[in-house]
Amino acid sequence: MGLGMYIVYFIVILALPMYAQFKVKSTYNKFSDVHAQSGMTGAEVARKILDDNGLFDVRVVPNQGFLSDHYNPATKTVALSESNFYETSIAGNAVAAHEVGHAIQHAEAYSFLTLRSKLVPVANISSSASWIFVMIGLFANMSGMLLVGIGLLAAGVLFQIVTLPVEFDASNRAMNQLVATGILRNNEERSARKVLNAAAMTYVAATLVAVMELARLLLIFIGMRSDD
Repeated sequence: MGLGMYIVYFIVILALPMYAQFKVKSTYNKFSDVHAQSGMTGAEVARKILDDNGLFDVRVVPNQGFLSDHYNPATKTVALSESNFYETSIAGNAVAAHEVGHAIQHAEAYSFLTLRSKLVPVANISSSASWIFVMIGLFANMSGMLLVGIGLLAAGVLFQIVTLPVEFDASNRAMNQLVATGILRNNEERSARKVLNAAAMTYVAATLVAVMELARLLLIFIGMRSDD
């Protein structure tokens, strides 16, 4: 790969996540200013969907930080960023329903969520250790060390790939619940879907970048082995 191709490559892997982050923030900010016709806060939306699905033991709590919303399966807690928790925006309603989608997945033992949970310890180790072996392998020209780094990196990439169906499924569940319960009205469904699709793109972009980096390192490894 020539210098020009390297420059283009690194521009792409930097631009993809930056664009995805810009898209999700701009879309969220746009629809966080649009009040839901139901007048329900994100907390109320989450509680209603949880109760309608019999998940009375799942708590809904406020959480500090911009778009810090998440579901914690260990504590059975839907944590919503304070703006989504207290406000009545379409964006907040959509995000709240998405996180409840994860709670429903957990209750139903959704296969990809179960697999992702099992991969969490592996991904945590690989994310911190993989580049140590990769850098040693590259700078010391040691193909064996590079291969170890690639193996660890591959575990992290697998985690990201498994995350995709988990996130898309949670969004689909969110939309189904929002429509079925009548929380969304008239043209609000389209707006909520835009928020969820923009959020999903951040996961897609991160996965693409990870796969591209893995492929690049594999090509370098193959080149090192052929030179031996």
